[in-house]
Amino acid sequence: AKDPALLIRDEPTTGLDATVEAEVLDLVVQLRREFGTSILFISHNLAVVAKMCDRVGVLYAGMLVEEGPTAELFNAPRHPYTVALLRCLPRAGERKDHNRLDTIPGTLPAPGAVITGCPFADRCALADDRCRRDLPRLIDLGGRFARCHYHERAAQLPRQTPAEVKLPALRPDAAPVLAIDHLNKTFRSGDHTLRAVADVSLAIGAGETLGLVGESGSGKTTFARLLLGLLPPDQGGVVALDARPLPPLLDARAEDQVKALQIVFQNPDSALNRAHSVRRIIGRALSRLGGLSGDALKTRLLELIRSVRLSERHLAAKPRQLSGGLKQRVAIARAFAGEPRLVVCDEPTSALDVSVQAAILNLLADLQAERQVSYIFISHDLGVVRYLSDKIAVLYLGRIMELGSSERVFGGPHHPYTEALLSAVPRLEGAQPSRIRLEGEIPSASNPPSGCIFHTRCPRKLGAICEEKEPPFVEAEAGHSLRCHIPIADLAKLQGKAL
Repeated sequence: AKDPALLIRDEPTTGLDATVEAEVLDLVVQLRREFGTSILFISHNLAVVAKMCDRVGVLYAGMLVEEGPTAELFNAPRHPYTVALLRCLPRAGERKDHNRLDTIPGTLPAPGAVITGCPFADRCALADDRCRRDLPRLIDLGGRFARCHYHERAAQLPRQTPAEVKLPALRPDAAPVLAIDHLNKTFRSGDHTLRAVADVSLAIGAGETLGLVGESGSGKTTFARLLLGLLPPDQGGVVALDARPLPPLLDARAEDQVKALQIVFQNPDSALNRAHSVRRIIGRALSRLGGLSGDALKTRLLELIRSVRLSERHLAAKPRQLSGGLKQRVAIARAFAGEPRLVVCDEPTSALDVSVQAAILNLLADLQAERQVSYIFISHDLGVVRYLSDKIAVLYLGRIMELGSSERVFGGPHHPYTEALLSAVPRLEGAQPSRIRLEGEIPSASNPPSGCIFHTRCPRKLGAICEEKEPPFVEAEAGHSLRCHIPIADLAKLQGKAL
């Protein structure tokens, strides 16, 4: 309003879906061009930083450890911490079993800690006695700067996590753990109705991850709450666990059915009782879900915290004394207390920085491999979804618009809505995608459009058929289903994809 010379943007896109994030970023670019405003952009999202910033500064323990032009810093980092951060970020071709994300050992120094030498030395595999003794100066490398005694060797930083991990093969012919058949949810208020979930049918196998994506308001969380029995579905829909239909509401479910389906929430601060210790939080879950007590409970408690990479010293701590990553590990341990068959992960990494996010994603993958647990993974971060998921469902106004294997959905040809979502995601490497802009907001589920519900925003709308006739949800190719009037061969040509 006052035409500022400097605008500080502190995590302006955290928690936003891909299309809203793109619109916010476009607005920031417009303001910069129109008013000549300088922008200090603070973010954990390195791909957004790569898209928005001319120069990048990397801070560690309150100290600038590297700074320089964006492309140079991301393509050839000269500080081990920058190298490690970039290895934590999911990219195309990286999956839970192939080119796995690396992690950073240890934790940040505590605020106010007296640091001698390089602040990153205790977590750096390149560090020696000189690093622990002498604070490196910020070295001018010709238009860019790095605070490292051995900046020329930064790219040689050894990995902390094996790149290739052998995971149990999925069995597509096996009976599903969870089968959903014609699930609907309609909310009513007076004369108004709102159909939040519309005729969803799918199956999830043992040890399989289903990624659930779509804009805010697409029905992802409502769908998850129906599965967990937190909301009653409309009459006629069935949710079956191991081929046994589940009662609609949690209170009517048997004990083994309750512990079979668990959830890890987005915000552990609101999900964990801040007045209780970690020991009490997880112990209570083991007692209620696992039926354990006495020495058996103590033994299982220690096994469980070790499985989520916590130590015994954390048991006496309360959530307010833990970092975000540690709190999320406690939430995961609680969800696994009853040996669940399926865990709903509702935005479990959205509030975490990339290094903690990588550790949590790898932890979830390891637990899945060890216990053959299945996941429904809900996230706005499509890179994270691609990394962890075996199968993807794309929701729009409560309807599945596309369903298929992770690589097929991301590789294309796509449903036009999926195409638009993917085009809005910034990339760390290569040219930024040409964005497909969706006009207007997602329509109200209380008054959905006629015909194809996406036709009011679809950039590939054919004409009257899209406005008047709802397209069927059909298998366009083996294991890949779409809800679109445009044949998949024509979509492939339009999108420049190979079938």
